[in-house]
Amino acid sequence: MEILHLDMPLDFCLNIAKLLMDHERESVGFHFLTIIHERFKSSENIGKVLILYIDMLLQRKEELLAKEKIEEIFLAHQTGRQLTEELMNWLHNILWRKAASSFEVQNYTDALQWYYYSLRFYSPDEMDLDFAKLQRNMACCYLNLQQLDKAKEAVAEAERRDPRNIFTQFYIFKIAVIEGNSERALQAIITLENILTDEESEDNDLVAERGSPTMLLSLAAQFALENGQQILAEKALEYLAQHSEDQEQVLTAVKCLLRLLLPKIAEMPESEDKKKEMDRLLTCLNRAFVKLSQPFGEEALSLESRANEAQWFRKIAWNLAVQCDKDPVIMREFFILSYKMSQFCPSDQVILIARKTCLLMAVAVDLEQGRKASTAFEQTMFLSRALEEIQTCNDIQNFLKQTGTSSNDSCEKLLLLYEFEVRAKLNDPLLESFLESVWELPHLETKTFEIIAIIAMEKPAHYPLIALKALKKALLLCKKEESIDVSQYSKCMHNLVNLSVPDGSSNVELCPLEEVWGYFEDALSHISRTKDYPEMEILWLMVKSWNTGVLMFSRSKYVSAEKWCGLALRFLDHLTSFKEYYETQMNMLYSQLVEALSNSKGPVFHEHGYWSKSD
Repeated sequence: MEILHLDMPLDFCLNIAKLLMDHERESVGFHFLTIIHERFKSSENIGKVLILYIDMLLQRKEELLAKEKIEEIFLAHQTGRQLTEELMNWLHNILWRKAASSFEVQNYTDALQWYYYSLRFYSPDEMDLDFAKLQRNMACCYLNLQQLDKAKEAVAEAERRDPRNIFTQFYIFKIAVIEGNSERALQAIITLENILTDEESEDNDLVAERGSPTMLLSLAAQFALENGQQILAEKALEYLAQHSEDQEQVLTAVKCLLRLLLPKIAEMPESEDKKKEMDRLLTCLNRAFVKLSQPFGEEALSLESRANEAQWFRKIAWNLAVQCDKDPVIMREFFILSYKMSQFCPSDQVILIARKTCLLMAVAVDLEQGRKASTAFEQTMFLSRALEEIQTCNDIQNFLKQTGTSSNDSCEKLLLLYEFEVRAKLNDPLLESFLESVWELPHLETKTFEIIAIIAMEKPAHYPLIALKALKKALLLCKKEESIDVSQYSKCMHNLVNLSVPDGSSNVELCPLEEVWGYFEDALSHISRTKDYPEMEILWLMVKSWNTGVLMFSRSKYVSAEKWCGLALRFLDHLTSFKEYYETQMNMLYSQLVEALSNSKGPVFHEHGYWSKSD
């Protein structure tokens, strides 16, 4: 009363009223404010008093009186006594705060009343971004009241004023979903995602106010699923996993997306569409891996939670890899991803074997890619990558052997063959040292050495001496068997002789002819003891020995020539269906050979004496 008696200015009195109410003297402060209101009601600054008065009335839950004061301000506003911009913003904030409190208790009708009071103060020439926000807030209330038409009108106004706002697009999305307009809803979710990725967007401040900018994508996915719109939910979850910085949110989004997509993809026939869906899954799983790889923080996953999440994703990646047998490249990507995920899991026997298997499959694909590579650069890239995977796989295999949990010899053989092929094709200088240990391995089979021989001569590799050594070991192992596999023996003998004995007039000899003679004798010995020796192989050995004799004759080694041609006749004796065809020719040619030796007509015989396989 002393202050009033001193006739202090309005602002000073308002500050006193605020001071009282800020320090829990509401009754005194409100009484003082009432007196100020009466004293200054004819003042040009009465709006400032009224706004504070309205604020206090609402805090005291005297809403009816507050509405009367709002009407007073509106009447003054209509008659030209408009509030300053600062005071108008203050009033809007009070009204929106009151509307928000009603919205929180789900009293949407009351919230709309307070928003409507705010709306009345806007003139057509001052509809700014706040006006668009007001329309969105009203649209939200209308949607909760299931007044779809009014919600559409409000959102349309918001879109006209602020189309590049994520909340505007979110409400467009919701209304489109409710109406069953999938195309419109999809466009809205795509636009929303574009806004989130636009660094120049004016919505950044608005997004920041609501915490995570990806919150709306999560809500959109949930709303789409609740309304049976799976494709829209998939798109929202995909964008959520792409843009969210929250580790748990990304993992949850990817898991939800996978649960939606996996049953659908399993029923799809092999097609370009299925390949695109697989690529989509691979991208999502990679995002999950990135999030699992993030360093620990206050809100990061615990070690146990991380292991559990990784275990789930590891199995999914594995199953997807198995489904991609028609597309080895993407199959490899899923296996590698499964391997990476498994590194977050405890390294027990099951996980170690799974890692080893994933790497083996990846090596197989990389090797095949290396074989088909169109350039030397590409081939080196694939083979080098395969070698790294092989070395990691070997480490796992060795650890399993040390712990006594691995007895899988077939895996060890496969790794050996893979590593040999890679090193051979890369022309690795360490190839010889690698093979030193291979030759001494006790458990290798004939087939393994035969494969080594093939690989050694497969372009771009060219290691005939290694191939020869491998074939010798293969033949030796074959002969050690209690019951010799004739088919395997004949095949191995064929390859060994073919590599040892040069064709035509070549001077290249990988081993002495005396040693080669031993192979032929060994073959004859087996042929004489069995009736199952393939006749085509006998015929081939006959032609090979005959041509070797002719070659010796061309080199003026006449005794050797007669010896080898005589050997061919011994093979002729074991032919059955082909014997009649070759016998006359062979004997005639052999007679010519003997005659040529005695009459020195070598050149004549040399010109006509060779046989090819087709003869």
